[in-house]
Amino acid sequence: MKKKQKTVWITGASSGIGLAFAKAYAKKGYRLILTARRQGRLEKLAENLGVPCRIETADLFKEKECYRVCEILKEETIDIFINNAGLGNCGDFARTDLSKDMDMIRVNVEAMHILCKEVLRQMQVKGKGTILNVASSAGLLPGGPYMATYYATKAYVVSLTKSIAEEQREKKSGVYVCALCPGPVDTEFNARANVVFALPGITADQCVAEALRGMRLRRTIIVPTFMIRIGAVLQRLVPDFIMLPLVASRQKSKIRIR
Repeated sequence: MKKKQKTVWITGASSGIGLAFAKAYAKKGYRLILTARRQGRLEKLAENLGVPCRIETADLFKEKECYRVCEILKEETIDIFINNAGLGNCGDFARTDLSKDMDMIRVNVEAMHILCKEVLRQMQVKGKGTILNVASSAGLLPGGPYMATYYATKAYVVSLTKSIAEEQREKKSGVYVCALCPGPVDTEFNARANVVFALPGITADQCVAEALRGMRLRRTIIVPTFMIRIGAVLQRLVPDFIMLPLVASRQKSKIRIR
C-alpha cells in the first residue's frame, strides 16, 4: 500500500523563516498548505517547490480571517503546523506608533493563539500531530527595552507553548507542541522591524535546520545556535536589575532609534 503523503501548514510562508520551512518540507516530500497575505509570492513559490501545494491567502491582522482560514482547513488532515506569521517594531515605547503596536499584538499574540488552538483541537481528535509556534530568543528574556511590545508578545508565545506542551504530555494526546526561539536571523523581517543587527544573524535555512533537529529530539523550546542557548541559560542567573540595562544597551546598538 502506498504511504499517504503528509501535510504541513505554514503561515507567513512567503518569506523568511516560513519560506525556508516550505523549502525544507518540500525536499522531504510533504504536501504543503501555504498561507500569507501576498498571493503572487505564494503562487511563485508553489510553482518552484515541486510538490503539491495548496494556497490559502489570509490577512491574519483580522480575527475573522483567522477563523475563516481555520474553518476552510478543517477538511484537511494537518500533520504539522508551523505557526510562523509575525511582525516586529522597535524604538522608545512612548514614541513608537500605537497602531503598529496593536498590529503586532494582533498577529504575534491573537492570530498565533487562535490558529494554535483551532489546529490543536483538530489534532487531538486525530490523536497525533505537531505544532511549532515561532517565538524568539526575546521571549526568554525578562524584557526588552526599545523593543518592548515585541519582547512581550514573544514571551506570551513561549509561556503559552510551555503550558500547552505539558497539557499534551499529561493527557498523552499524541500531539507534540514546541516553540522555536531563534536569535538574529537574516530576513526581510528585520528591515520591516527597523532593526540593524550589531552581529550577523544566521540564515533562515540554518534556523530551520536547527528547528527540524529540535523537533526530532522532541524539545519543547528550540533555541538555534550554541551561543544563544548559552545566553538563554546564563540570563536566568542574572537579576533583572542587571539584565534589563544590558538588554537596553544591546538594543540601542542594533536598532535605528528615531
